[in-house]
Amino acid sequence: MSSCNKPTAMGTESESMLQLAAEAFRAKNFDLAADIYECQLAALEDGESRQELTVRWADALAFGGKFAEAFVAYRQAAETDRLRPAHLDNLVDYLTSITRLDSGGDRGEDAEAAGCPATGCGCEDFSCRICLSSLFEPVTLACGHCFCKKCLERDKNEKEVVCKECRLSSRVAVRSYRVNVVLSNLLAKWFPRVYRAGQLRLEGNGLYSEKKVEAALEKYNQAILTSPTDHILFSNRSQIHSSLKCYEKALRDAEMACRLMPLWSKGHIRKAQALMSLGRTEEALREYLLCLSIEPDCRLARNEANKLLSDLLAPVTNQVPEHIWDFPNILSSRGRMKKSINAASQLLGPVPLSTESNETPSAPATGRLDSSEVTVQEDEKMDRCLPFKRKRRMAKEEWEKEPGAEGKSDAKKRLMSGSAETNDLLSSAVGDRLDPTDLECSLCMRLLYEPVTTPCGHTFCLQCLKRCLDHNPKCPLCKEELSEYLVQRQYCKTTLMENLIARYLPSELMERQKIHNEEMAELSNLHKNVPIFVCTMAFPTVPCPLHIFEPCYRLMIRRCMETGTNCFGMCLGDDLKGFADYGCLLEIRDVTFFSDGRSVVDTIGRRRFKVIQHSERDGYNTADIEYLEDVKVEGLAVGELQSLHDTVYDQALVWVNSLKTEQKERIEGHFGPIPEKDSELQASPNGPSWCWWLLAVLPLEGRAQLPFLAITSLKDRLSGIRKVLLFMSRSRHRGHAVGHRS
Repeated sequence: MSSCNKPTAMGTESESMLQLAAEAFRAKNFDLAADIYECQLAALEDGESRQELTVRWADALAFGGKFAEAFVAYRQAAETDRLRPAHLDNLVDYLTSITRLDSGGDRGEDAEAAGCPATGCGCEDFSCRICLSSLFEPVTLACGHCFCKKCLERDKNEKEVVCKECRLSSRVAVRSYRVNVVLSNLLAKWFPRVYRAGQLRLEGNGLYSEKKVEAALEKYNQAILTSPTDHILFSNRSQIHSSLKCYEKALRDAEMACRLMPLWSKGHIRKAQALMSLGRTEEALREYLLCLSIEPDCRLARNEANKLLSDLLAPVTNQVPEHIWDFPNILSSRGRMKKSINAASQLLGPVPLSTESNETPSAPATGRLDSSEVTVQEDEKMDRCLPFKRKRRMAKEEWEKEPGAEGKSDAKKRLMSGSAETNDLLSSAVGDRLDPTDLECSLCMRLLYEPVTTPCGHTFCLQCLKRCLDHNPKCPLCKEELSEYLVQRQYCKTTLMENLIARYLPSELMERQKIHNEEMAELSNLHKNVPIFVCTMAFPTVPCPLHIFEPCYRLMIRRCMETGTNCFGMCLGDDLKGFADYGCLLEIRDVTFFSDGRSVVDTIGRRRFKVIQHSERDGYNTADIEYLEDVKVEGLAVGELQSLHDTVYDQALVWVNSLKTEQKERIEGHFGPIPEKDSELQASPNGPSWCWWLLAVLPLEGRAQLPFLAITSLKDRLSGIRKVLLFMSRSRHRGHAVGHRS
């Protein structure tokens, strides 16, 4: 019996030790994990399990800093069978971690030195946060952020678009979005060379998709002549060269893309692909790992890195070059990345790309084009930024050469100063070209205020667009259906346009804000020009749901919400005056919108008022009003009032309980049950809430209910209610008597 239990006991002990090793690895106690795995390996003979355990041992050694020993272990694991990608995930993570830049200030400074659009406050305003290049054919998502149309179309199979900046999703499909017309025109006007390069790139892409590779290359040569600092142009031309099997040229273009934008992962993928085509697999692996350090979720880079490591560690010994053992030094990321970033600030001169290559990249291939063919005079103001780039480069070199920390600090300040001057110059150039009419709303013909861009690409003032959609759920310009847009009510301001106006048109914006604030102040006054909904009777404390479909009332309800008052008046119609002299102020509690612009508004009565003056505004009625309150009584009159109140309340309960079950349920479903008596009779300026509830449910016409709103004596109101209840009671008794005689 004992001999049978012994293997089981040993197996249980081994499982416990392996679990302990896994916990030690998760706790970053890699030395302990490695020791346990090594001990377990000594007692293990099974081939498949041995490979798995050897890989875990190698992982622990690698993360523990014993990289040479780890590679010996990985090679031992590969001798059993070829390592699968899953075996190498931890190794890829480790190699990626030692290439990743430290988080914090250094990365931001390096990015800024490289001209990365993620930092600073200059031309990055006009950059796409996906490709990190100048916006071309900009599309504005429902959240208000702008991206290149081509960048978004990479996810065209997705049912909804997820913003790469704020992570908000929109139910509007990618194919439904159109180019932002205003912004596209602005970019073409302000940056003609960049815009022209974008057009050439688009033409080149079309030719490439048609398999006209040579013609596509010619278009890209022209584009690079037009805009020689666009990393995407070099990246795409690298792919074209690869298609033509010109791998050295492909590598040079990929290297230039990495110099121009060191923190752009796709550039490193292009470089890795070119290196693979040239048989330089170890260098390709480095580029894939560097890509993962920038974009950890890049599946292509991870898959290729896994595959390359699997090849390098394959059982055939001569496939593992000896210098791969020195990976930690070769992958030393900070020095390598800083050199790449420094190179980006020296675009005008040839600089070695990295420590592991002695090649100096040649100038970009330009084919047979003569640079004089490209018109650049219209962009002279932008070219004035280049001297400041040189100044910035010199400051950077000086900073790197000075050994003392103090000297580096001074040089760093000069570098940042040069960067600020560059951005200031760019801002000045854009400001010189900016005409306020470029950012004018086509509906109100004034400067765009709170600009909102529809999926069809047209931009309007927020309030102008809403007013148009009150009348028709279509774009005011192109008449595209906006029903889905109406349902979402995602009126997010176009961030880029709002920033442009604030930066370059501050005085015009202040004037526009002044006009808007004056309008809002006038609309938020709940004594003068109060909006009036002419419909039915409403009472204090009583719910009043409304179905809004007329354009004038859509505008009225929206204004009430925008001003923050959430209130409007409700009055009965009047044939002579338009609406009655007395009404009730309603407060909006909730609004449900529909795709055709209609809405259901949940309101509740708040205060009674008397109309002083009738008027009209933008198609709906308004009024100057004064609020009504009950006159309080004192002394013996309080006791008499309380007695009358209790009597009438009991009569009300009798009438409510006499209703048929269906009637009572319908009333309570709409207005709720009859309220309890108030603890203090005169606490509310409107009197007890049950009185208003009863008046709302009693079968009276509006004209019979209206006088009760005007009464400011609780005693008179209670007396009137008692008369109505007595009348209702007698009518019911007469009905019963007639029914009995028949």
